[in-house]
Amino acid sequence: MVDVLKDGDILYHGSFCEVQSPDLRKCARYKDFGQGFYLTTDKKQAESFAKISTQKAVENGVVASQRYGVVSMFRYNGNANLNIKIYETADSTWLHCVVAHRKKGVFGDVLEDCSKYDVIGGKIANDATNSTIVTYMASAFGEVGSTSADDICIRLLLPERLKDQYCFKSVAALNKLSFVGSERIWM
Repeated sequence: MVDVLKDGDILYHGSFCEVQSPDLRKCARYKDFGQGFYLTTDKKQAESFAKISTQKAVENGVVASQRYGVVSMFRYNGNANLNIKIYETADSTWLHCVVAHRKKGVFGDVLEDCSKYDVIGGKIANDATNSTIVTYMASAFGEVGSTSADDICIRLLLPERLKDQYCFKSVAALNKLSFVGSERIWM
C-alpha cells in the first residue's frame, strides 16, 4: 500500500551526486510516472538506486571513476494547493500509467489524465522488474491492456514486494520540498 504524503515526511533521492535543488529540465523522460523528480520513503531503495545511478553515470562517461553514490534527503512540507494522484497498489491502472509513460502511443487517455497532477505516487517498477514490463509492452502476455495480459504481468511483478515512489512533476510540487542533507553510499 502506498500512502498519501504527509506534512513532515522525509523522502530520499538516490543519484551519483547530491541534489539540493531539483531541476525538472534535467529529469529524465519516459520514467514510470513521466518526467519529474523521483523520491521514496524507503531509504534502502534510494541507496540501491544511488549505486545503480552511479554505475550508469560511470559507464556513460558522466563522471570519472567514482566509488560512491549519494542519497539526498528532503522534508515534505504539506499537500496544500497540489493535485496529487496516488496508486495505492500495483494494479492494472498503475500498470497502464507506467506503460503509458514508457511507450509512446499507448494509453493516451492515461497520459492526458496524469498531466494534471503535480505529484504522482505508487509502487516502483525498478530495474529488477523492468524485464517483465518490457515483455508486457511487447505483447508477450497477450494484447497490451487486456485483462489477461495485465493479470499475468502484475502477478509476475510480485507487487507486495515493490517499494514506493513519488514523482514531483511541477515547480509547485518541488517548492514543497526542503533539502535536509545527504550522505554518501559506498559501493
